[in-house]
Amino acid sequence: MGNDKKRRSRSKDRMEKERDTKRLRRSRSKSKERGYKRHRSRSRDRYDRRDLRDDRRDRDDKYEKENKDKYKSDRDRKEDKKAKDTRKSPFPEVSETKPEVKPEIKDEAAVKKEPLSLEELLAKKKAEEATKSKPVFLTKEQRAAEALKRRQEEVERQKKVQDEERKIIQTMQVSRQEDKKDDRDRDRRARDREREEEKQKDKDKEKEQDAIKERYLGLIKKKRRVRRLNDRKFVFDWDAGEDTSLDYNPLYKEKHQVQFFGRGNLAGIDIKAQKRDQSKFYGELLETRRTEAEKAQEKVRLKKVKRKEEKQLWDDRHWSEKDKDEMTERDWRIFREDYNITIKGGKIPEPIRSWSESGIHKDLQEIVDKIGYKDPTPIQRQAIPIGMQNRDIIGVAETGSGKTLAFLIPLLSWIQSLPKIERNEVADQGPYAIILAPTRELAQQIEEETVKFGQPLGIRTVVVVGGLSREEQGFRLRMGCEIVIATPGRLIDVLENRYLVLNQCTYIVLDEADRMIDLGFEPDVQKILEYMPVSNLKPDNDDAEDSKILLANYNSRKKYRQTVMFTATMPPAVERLARTYLRRPAVVYIGSIGKPTERVEQIVHIVGENDKRRKLMEYLSKGVDPPIIIFVNQKKGADVLAKGLEKLGYNACTLHGGKGQEQREYALASLKSGAKDILVATDVAGRGIDIKDVSMVINYDMAKTIEDYTHRIGRTGRAGKTGVAVSFCTNDDSALFYDLKQMLLSSPVSTCPPELMNHAECQNKPNQPKRRRDEMIFA
Repeated sequence: MGNDKKRRSRSKDRMEKERDTKRLRRSRSKSKERGYKRHRSRSRDRYDRRDLRDDRRDRDDKYEKENKDKYKSDRDRKEDKKAKDTRKSPFPEVSETKPEVKPEIKDEAAVKKEPLSLEELLAKKKAEEATKSKPVFLTKEQRAAEALKRRQEEVERQKKVQDEERKIIQTMQVSRQEDKKDDRDRDRRARDREREEEKQKDKDKEKEQDAIKERYLGLIKKKRRVRRLNDRKFVFDWDAGEDTSLDYNPLYKEKHQVQFFGRGNLAGIDIKAQKRDQSKFYGELLETRRTEAEKAQEKVRLKKVKRKEEKQLWDDRHWSEKDKDEMTERDWRIFREDYNITIKGGKIPEPIRSWSESGIHKDLQEIVDKIGYKDPTPIQRQAIPIGMQNRDIIGVAETGSGKTLAFLIPLLSWIQSLPKIERNEVADQGPYAIILAPTRELAQQIEEETVKFGQPLGIRTVVVVGGLSREEQGFRLRMGCEIVIATPGRLIDVLENRYLVLNQCTYIVLDEADRMIDLGFEPDVQKILEYMPVSNLKPDNDDAEDSKILLANYNSRKKYRQTVMFTATMPPAVERLARTYLRRPAVVYIGSIGKPTERVEQIVHIVGENDKRRKLMEYLSKGVDPPIIIFVNQKKGADVLAKGLEKLGYNACTLHGGKGQEQREYALASLKSGAKDILVATDVAGRGIDIKDVSMVINYDMAKTIEDYTHRIGRTGRAGKTGVAVSFCTNDDSALFYDLKQMLLSSPVSTCPPELMNHAECQNKPNQPKRRRDEMIFA
C-alpha cells in the first residue's frame, strides 16, 4: 500500500517536472524567436526559481509525513536525512540548464550579526591595501576625458592669473593717475608759494627803498599824531630831533669806531684799509697799556713761536728732501701713498728710496748702474727689502711694473754672498733657485734678464722649456747651474727622468701665478714643490716674521726656504696655493688689483663679425707706429689674418701654441728687432711678454675673460709710456660688457661709447637678479 502511494507521488512529481521543463522550453523558443539569444528577463527567472523552491519544499514535507512512522529513533532519522541530502536530483535536465538556486535570505533583524575578530579586520585591511596598490588601467575614453578635464582646469587657472594681472595693472594705472594728480597739486601749491614769496620780497624791497629814501633824501615824512583836547590818555611818542641837550660826556662826544672780527667789515670802506687801521689801533692800544716787563716777555714769546714754526717747517719737509735717518712714520706713509704701495702683514721693512740705499751687493749695484736702471719701480722699492730679509712675498702689480727684477735682485744678492768654491763643489746637488713661468716666451724673457745680471757675477742659468731637446737641457743641467728657469710641464719631465735634483733648492719663484692656475698647472706646481727638501721650511708662527731669526743662517746654503709669488690678479685658486705653501707672507699691492694701467687709452667698437676686417683696415691705413700686436682667439684665425695682411703689403708674423719653439723665438725676435711691424698672436703672448714701445694693441677677437683683456692691453703703455688699445666686440661678447663698461668709466683717458653704455647687458651685473621694475609684465 505504501509502495503504491510512493509510486503515485513519484509519477505525479515527474509529470509536474516534465510540465515545467516543457514550459521552460516553450519560453526559450519564444525568446529565441524574439531575438534575445538565451537572455531571459530577471523577473521570469525569479519566478521560476521561486516555483521550483516551493515545489521542492512541498515534496520534502509530504515525503517526511509519509515516512514518519518508519523512523523509530533519532539515529535512523539522522542517517535518513543524510542520505536524502546526498541523493541525486531526479530532474537532471533542469539542474543542468538552470542556475544554482540561492538560499533563502532571512530577515536581518532576526539574524544577530557578530562583530569581526582582530584577524578578520587585519585581513580585510590587507585586502583593501592590496586593491589600492594594484595599478588602475584607464580606457582611451577615460584618458581623453581626464586630459580634457585637466585642459579645462589649466585654461581656468590661466584666465584667473590674467584677471589678477589685469586687476594689478588697473590698480597701478589708477595709482599713477592719482600720483600725477598729487604731483599737479603739489606743483600748483609750490607755484603759489613761490608767487607769495616773490610778492613778499617785492614788499620787503619796497620797504627797503622807502627806508633808504627816507634816510638820505628825506622824502617821506611821518605825520605826527595830533592830540585832541578830549583825549585823556598820555602820549609817549618821542623823536630824537626834539632833544636839545648837548653831549658833555667824552664817551658820546668821541664815539669809538666799530671794529669787526672775522669777516665783518663796514660798507663803503676798503677791507684792506680797514684791517690796517684795526691792527694799527690795537697795536697802539697795547703799546700804551703794556709795561716794560710785559714788552720784554712778549719779545721772548714771539721768538719761541718763530723757532717753533721754523722747526715745524723743517719737520714738514718732503721725504725727498730728508735723509733716510730723518724719515718718520708719517714720511714713510706719504712715501707709500706717492707710489701707490699698499702692504699687508706684520713687521714689514721700510721701502727703498733709491738704489744707493737698497743695501744690495756692491758688484750687483754696479751692474744696475751700468744697465741704466736709474730709479726702482714701486714693486721693486717694497719687494726688494722684504726679499733681503728672507721672507715670503706675494706681489700683486700690473703688467710691465718690473716684477722680474723685484725677485731677481734678492736672489742674486744671496747667491753672491756664498763662496764660489763651495758653489762649485756642490754643483751636483742641483740649483739654488727655481723660477717657474706659465709660457716659454716668458721663461726665455726671464732668462734674458737673469743672464744680463748674473753672468757678470759668474752665476749660471739654465732654461728648461718644451720645444727644445730634453737631452741638451739635461747636459746643461749636469754641467751645473745656480738658477733654473722652467715651465711646469717640462720641469716635471726633467725631474722624473733624473736629469735634475733639488737637494739644495731654497728659493722658488712663481711668476704670473694666476696664469699658471688658469692653464691648469696647479697640480704640476704642487708636485714640483713636493720634490724640494722639507728640512728648511719656515716655522708657521710669529718667528716667520722676525727678521733676526730669518737672517740667522741667511748667508749659508741651509737657510730657510723662501717662496715668492708674483701675479697681476689674485683669483681664489692663487690664494689657496699661497695659504698652502707660503709661511706668513708679506703681501704687496701696487695700484689697483686687476685694473689696467691708466696710461692706456681704451677704444671699443661694437661691430658685426663681417665688419672686423674693414675696421682693422681703417686703423692700419691711418698709419700707426710699429710695433703693433693684434690678438685673436684661435690659431687658425691668426694664420689666416697674418696671410691677409701680408697680401695687402703689411709686414706681419704670427705667434701661437701651434708653432714650434724656433718659429716662436724667431717671431718675437723679428718684432723686437724691427724686421716685422705687426704680430698676430693668441693669448700665448698676452702675459708677461715685454716688447718695447708697442704703440697699439688691437683685440681683433675679444678676450674670453676680463682678466685676459687686462693682460692683453698691458702689452702697451709699459715703463711709464702711453699706449692705445682698440677692441672689436660683437654681441657674442655680451658677457664682458658690464665689466668692460666699468673699466672704461674708471679710466681717466678713455671714454665709453654710447652703444656700450646703453646696451642691455651693461645695465645689471652678470649673475645678479633683476630689479622688480625691470621685469616685464605680460597682461
